[in-house]
Order: sequence, then structure tokens, then C-alpha cells
Amino acid sequence: MRVAESLVSAGIVGTERMGALVAEHGDGKELRARVVADGLASENDIAQAVASRAGVPYVDLGREALSPETISLVPAALCRRYQLIPVRRTRRHLLVGMVDPSNLIAIDDVTTATGLAIAPAAVASDALDLAFGRFLRMDEELSELSVQMDDTSDSEIETSASESLDSTSDDAPVVRFVSLLISQAIDDRASDIHIEPGEKHLTVRYRIDGVLQETQQASRAIQDGVISRLKIMAAVDIAERRKPQDGRISVQHNGRRIDLRLATLPTVWGEKIVMRILAGSAQELTLKDLRFSERNERSFTEAISRPYGMVLVTGPTGSGKSTTLYTALSTIATPQVNAITVEDPVEYRIAGISQVQVNHKAGLNFHTALRSILRSDPDIVLVGEIRDQETATMSIEAALTGHVVLSTLHTNDAPSALTRLINIGCEPFLVGTAVNAIVAQRLARRLCLRCRQPYAEDPEKLAALRIPHETGRRPTFYRAVGCPECSGTGYHGRLALHEVMTMSEELEQQVISHASGTELRDTALRQGMITLRQDGFEKAQQGATTIEEVLRVSA
Repeated sequence: MRVAESLVSAGIVGTERMGALVAEHGDGKELRARVVADGLASENDIAQAVASRAGVPYVDLGREALSPETISLVPAALCRRYQLIPVRRTRRHLLVGMVDPSNLIAIDDVTTATGLAIAPAAVASDALDLAFGRFLRMDEELSELSVQMDDTSDSEIETSASESLDSTSDDAPVVRFVSLLISQAIDDRASDIHIEPGEKHLTVRYRIDGVLQETQQASRAIQDGVISRLKIMAAVDIAERRKPQDGRISVQHNGRRIDLRLATLPTVWGEKIVMRILAGSAQELTLKDLRFSERNERSFTEAISRPYGMVLVTGPTGSGKSTTLYTALSTIATPQVNAITVEDPVEYRIAGISQVQVNHKAGLNFHTALRSILRSDPDIVLVGEIRDQETATMSIEAALTGHVVLSTLHTNDAPSALTRLINIGCEPFLVGTAVNAIVAQRLARRLCLRCRQPYAEDPEKLAALRIPHETGRRPTFYRAVGCPECSGTGYHGRLALHEVMTMSEELEQQVISHASGTELRDTALRQGMITLRQDGFEKAQQGATTIEEVLRVSA
């Protein structure tokens, strides 16, 4: 009884109490969990007691500089099976952190796999789980499952995919495969999962920090089973393969509920599935979290705090428009006001706010929903997207009749949103009067703080890019390097670049007189608007991103 004897020997738990615990929970994971839950010892205390009893060193994984090269010496499946991880390597020896350092079978298998002499050490179970999440991806297990599914008949795969979501079906290969795909995507901080059928392979790609990365390529034979499983989880028609469908999946991951928005698209090789991971909780963000510059934050806060008027957020798909709008909504939607949204689809569910889901089949689109919403005495209205003249006109009229209206529009910059509304069919004098502010937004990859490297930029390059700098001085910027923390990319996460244009009397008069987008932009710049690229260059000088990233995402 390794854990029990270790805790008793260390004087952490008395013999009588331990005997009762072992009788109830055995001597394994359940005993560890009960000891920790009862506050008798922490995972570190247990590991140190095990180390003392086994006569091996204790290693604090949280303070170790673990190397991916060293960890890769032992197959991931072996690490997970025996709950161990390589820590340090010398020429002929390998120090291996183990939850159970007395497991001789595990030591023999690692010795065979590496050809090195193994020195066991004790590590805490929770620290090992964190190390697994950081360093051991599930690619190997996914590959094994895809091979296993490839050896299974199509009918058996379809059957296992169609099983209910109860615990009895969790061991089916297709169920495990899909669960691992989603879990790995969440652990890798992916925003989207792309499952793409091809002529010979089923390809899985994750969008991480705005860039698609191929993570898995499986046999085409498992395609129907995987797609069927996902469609069942999303509660969409499993038999319909000729037209696109939309659905929603909810999963539990490390104690958190994660929602995924699923969309299917028929292609020549089968149905492509894209899942947007709605892991972030926008209602928990504040305006500070959006990383506005000081001037932009002041302008944006003033615009959304007015008692009426329209605030628009523009940008391409995936530029963080919804997050900005939800954050603004959460900032101003107090219990004293009535806030209603109409969205397609509802991405984040927010307590205390009435949210309406567009249903085109039932005849509930943006403008019909908005017409009904305005009869419900709202103070704040969020319209998911302005796509047509009816929705635009109704939103503008709502902004002019005492409502705060938040919405999105697809334009390249802030001034273009005004001309876009007019081109849709809105009256210029209504547009100029209703709009309070327009925010154009892009997402750039954020530099990894652990490995970013400062350097002095060439003044000639800065001059060519029109980046403000002192003549004869080489300002400091940062470049992406790459380390284990950021998986070698040099970037970790994303941040927003903003262009905030607030309406003024001069801009309003120009809109009424049908001024062009260029004229509106020149006026806004003269009045102090900071462009997307200028905001990006400022954040690059602060070490938040790189010049290359700013140039990549800004116009």
C-alpha cells in the first residue's frame, strides 16, 4: 500500500484513520482524492511522503524547466499509461518524474523505449496533469484511434457514432476520437476546428491565434462516422447531407462548460464541418481587457454611455467584433435597464439579458425580430449584424427614438461604415444624426512574453512605413523567437487593434452632403482619429506584437 504507508510513515495521517480510508477507498487515485478533499494533505505533501518512503528524490514540476526534446524521448502513450514524465537527461541517464516511483514495470518499459538508465523521482499528480496538458498532445492517441477505426467496418462506425451520449458508449472509437479532437483544440487555445474531407484523407485543422494549423490526417474511411457523431452531438439532421446545417454543442472540459457552434457545408468529397469554440465568457471581460489605447477607450466609453444613438463595430469575420459588442453590452446593461439582443446565432448566453435567436424557417429574421423587440420597451438593443436596408433603417430609427443600438457591419475601416449604410438605402441625414461612433477592429497575434527579443529597428524602414520616430534614433521593437511556452511560434494569444471614429458636427454635415469615404476619413484623421495601423505600431513599440503582424492584419 504505497500511498497509505507513505502518509502513515511521514506522520501525516494516523494508522487508525488511514485504515478506515483504505477500507473505503483502496490505495490509489480515490485515496489520494479523499486525502486532499479532507484537507489531510496536499498533492505535494503526498508526493514528498512517497519520495521519502521510496528513497527517491522529490521533483517540483512547477519549478522545472521541462524540455520538449527530453519529454519526446518517451512515447506520450507510455507517459499517460504509467503517469510519468521525463524531467532531465544526462549522457546515459534519464530522470523520470513518476506518481508511483516504485513501479518497476513502468521503469523497465521506459528503459526499453529510451535505452537509458532510468532514475525515478516522485512528482505531484496535479502537477503532472498540468505538464501533460502543456507538453503532451493527443496526436499519438488520435492516430491510434484512426487506425483502429480504419480497421472497423463502415456500418460498425456508423452504429457507434449513433449511440446515445451516455457513459456506456464513451469507449467507442469514434466517440473517443471526436472527444479527443475537441479536448485537444480547447487545450491548444484554438478558436475554430475545421474537419475537411478529401479524396484520400480526412484532414483536421485548428485555427490557433488566427492561423490555421493542420493537426491530424486520418483515413477517409472514418469520415462518415466522425461527421455523424458531430451531427448527433449538435442535434442536427444526421440524414441530411445535401444542404448546410447549423447546430450547437456543449461539452464539459476540466470542470468548465464549453459551447461550440457547428456549421456543415456539402463539398465534392463530403460534408465539411467547422466548429467555432465559444470558450471565452465575454460577459466577464471589461473594457480594459480589450486593450484599447487610452484615447480610444475614452472615446468608446463615451459613445456607449450616451442615453441613445448607434455604435457600430466593423471588421472581417473573426476579428473579435462580437467580443467587443458583448463587453460593451455587459458594461452598460445594469439591472435598471432593459437590454435585448437579436443574433444569428446567439454565441454567448448572458444572465439578465433577453437574447433572441434568428429563425429564418419560422420567418424570424433580423428586421422582424427587431420590430417586435421595439414593442418590448428596450433601453439597449444589440443587433447581431446589419445586412439589409430594412434592418439598417429600423436600427437607425431605434437609435433616434431614445434607444442605445449596438451592431456590426462588414467594412474595411470606420469611415466606410457611413457610406455603406447610405449605399444600403438609409437616408444620409438619418445616418449622420443616429451614429455616435464606429469602431474598426482587427486581431493580431500577441508576442510571447517569455521569449520575445528586443532589437533596434532601422530608421529608414520606419520612415518607409511611416512609423513616427525621433530622427537619428533607433527605437526598440520586439521580434518573435519561439519557445516551449508558445509551441515555437513566438506568439501566444491575440490582441485587438482599433480605429475609433466618433461623430462630430463636421462629419455629420459631410454625410448629409454625400461626401466620399476618403473625405470622411481625412476629416476624421484631422480631428484626431488613430488608424488601425497607427494603433498597431504603438502596440508593437510597447512589445505586445510585431511590426510584421501589424502589417499582416491592417490595411
